[in-house]
Amino acid sequence: MRLHTLSASLLASLALTAQTTVTVSTGAANSTQSWYSFQNGVVASAPLADWDLAFEIVGFTSSILVNTAKGLSVWETPAAIGAWADVNTVDESNWTVIHNSDTDWSAGALTSGNDLDQPDGFNVGWGTYNVITHTIVGTRIYVVGLGDGAYKKLRINSLLSGTYSFTYANLDGSEEVTATLSKQAFTGKNFGYFSFATGTTLDPEPPTTNWDLVFTKYIGFVPTAYPVAGVLQNKNVTALQVDGVAPEAAEWWGAEFSSDINIIGSDWKTFNMSTFQYEYAEDRTYFVQDQQGNIWKLIFIEYGGSSNGNMVFTQELVSGVGMKETTTTDLTVFPNPVASGPVQFVFNAPATGLVLTVTDLNGRLVMQDGFSGTGSLTRHTVDVEALPAGLYVARITGAGVNGTTRFLVE
Repeated sequence: MRLHTLSASLLASLALTAQTTVTVSTGAANSTQSWYSFQNGVVASAPLADWDLAFEIVGFTSSILVNTAKGLSVWETPAAIGAWADVNTVDESNWTVIHNSDTDWSAGALTSGNDLDQPDGFNVGWGTYNVITHTIVGTRIYVVGLGDGAYKKLRINSLLSGTYSFTYANLDGSEEVTATLSKQAFTGKNFGYFSFATGTTLDPEPPTTNWDLVFTKYIGFVPTAYPVAGVLQNKNVTALQVDGVAPEAAEWWGAEFSSDINIIGSDWKTFNMSTFQYEYAEDRTYFVQDQQGNIWKLIFIEYGGSSNGNMVFTQELVSGVGMKETTTTDLTVFPNPVASGPVQFVFNAPATGLVLTVTDLNGRLVMQDGFSGTGSLTRHTVDVEALPAGLYVARITGAGVNGTTRFLVE
């Protein structure tokens, strides 16, 4: 058990961020992407419709996103890449619809069909890695529907020495363009972007290290593909959703944070078709661990809908890197493990107004009990007979008391 004490500077920063109400806008009709930092607020915004393709930049990566959120559609054709001229008419019944993943930035639409989960997998979806030349060579032809009745056929020719080469044209072969996008031009970013309309690259995204969340419209699976407005995490940010617990009692200790980018997602709000109002889960809390290791508590409280795209939430820093920890209050539990019956929590705190909370490893509150200390050494007995077998996190809080421990019910 540890009692956390804060330096004066950190305490001051916590006081400024505790239960701060934040509004981030995605604009009318969710037309804007807004990249957000817990420390610095919105660090960049850009029109969602500006880009069509996004090429992954960092490391030995090759994910390619298609901007389906703005109304584009994308299909994989059965044609081999050498049959470019044969893809010349609309044939949706023989094409396969593909989508960007809503859980993984590195699983863009054009990575569909890859075998990278296999030990000897070299197929990245749009092409195959050559172990001799260290080049990914394109193998597939795609068609992108532009949403206005027009179509573009598309092939990714290669990824060589950090440069993507790709070709696109109208289905009849006219207006063919071969373009390139260099990873080096987007150093420090997750993606480099490209527009068919302008034939140029774009750089709307802030440096990866500068943002934690992006507020945007994207295609979610509910369960079928559908455009939604919500919040996605950066690559190096993890999150935890806690349900069934009042937000003031929700805890994150012992729970597993996920790297799925849509843990916050869009389902923090629902639209009531009877009242024509958005409603928000009263027992849902999010905890987000940023790239520095700080943990933030988020509660979403309002959504402005398509009129302004405002997403309103409270944020609170609940665990900060740089906290000074001193072991001043020791909490133990015995017997541990326990098969049945009562357990005793023992700690050196005589305070009144103490609260014991017990959560499972998903952060759900399973027990809460108020009591007072009995002296310099307090023993508090609790019956855990009703708890299912498993590992639990117990916390005792009060004036000058803040401690956690784990115990196992067999």
